[in-house]
Amino acid sequence: MTKGTTSFGKKHCKSHTTCRRCSKVSFHLQKKTCSSCGYPAKKMRNYNWSQKAKGRRTVGTGRMQYMKTMTRRFKNGFREGTQAKKQSA
Repeated sequence: MTKGTTSFGKKHCKSHTTCRRCSKVSFHLQKKTCSSCGYPAKKMRNYNWSQKAKGRRTVGTGRMQYMKTMTRRFKNGFREGTQAKKQSA
């Protein structure tokens, strides 16, 4: 038996399927855990030895609907419902 091309033809059983939390094909069917996000554990799986993986799913990688306006609102003291003061020349 060779360890190359002929062996790869026998690989037709799935060990991982799509994870419902991270949508990666990382959910192990027998272990019932995701190797990427750690589902069904409540806390997301992340390690300090993989800075790249942390960066792929951290704040700022999505749309940031709420956070994108935060710096501007913070700068103005979170004021709401007021009119900007007229600037005198």
